[in-house]
Amino acid sequence: MAIGATIHTFEVQLADVDRGVYEDFSLRVAQHPSETDAYMVTRVLAYCLELEEGIAFSAGGVSTGEEPAILVKDLTGLNTAWIEVGAPDAQRLHLGSKRADRAAVYTHRDPAKLLATWRGKTIHRSQDIVVRSFDSKFIDAAAQALTRRNTMSLSVTEGQIYLELNGTNLETQISTHEIE
Repeated sequence: MAIGATIHTFEVQLADVDRGVYEDFSLRVAQHPSETDAYMVTRVLAYCLELEEGIAFSAGGVSTGEEPAILVKDLTGLNTAWIEVGAPDAQRLHLGSKRADRAAVYTHRDPAKLLATWRGKTIHRSQDIVVRSFDSKFIDAAAQALTRRNTMSLSVTEGQIYLELNGTNLETQISTHEIE
C-alpha cells in the first residue's frame, strides 16, 4: 500500500513591505512522501513571496511533468507565473519560461551548483528568470519548527526575511541570482 501525503496547515500573517502585500490567510499543504521538510518550507515561502490573485500549488505538491510546484493563472486560465522550487533542470525552466509570462526559481540548495548545471543550456528568456535562494541553515531551522498545524508570521523588508514559525524566530537575507 502506498503512503499518502501528509497534510500541514499554516495560518499565515504576511507583511511583504518590498511588494506592498499585506495578507492574513490559511494554507493547506500536502507534503508528498518523497518531499523533504526543507523542500516543503521552501515551497511555502515561495508561495508567500509570490502571493497574488490566481496562485496555487500544483496538484501533487511537488513539481510534476506538466506543472511546476506553484503556478499562477489569470481569470481566463492563462499561466502568468511558473514558479519552480528546489533544483529544476534546464529543460523544465525552458518549458516554464515558454508557458508563462514570467518564471522564477526558489531554492534551498547551493545556488552556485544549481546555476552551474544550467550554464550553456538553452533556457527561454533566461535573463528574465528570477532565481532566489535561502540560507540552508535558515531552512533547516524552519523545518525543525514544523508541526502539522502551524502559525506563521512572515515579514519581508529590503530583501530581509523575518519569520516566526510556531514560536521560533528566524531571519535571513533572500539572495537573488542571474542565469548566465
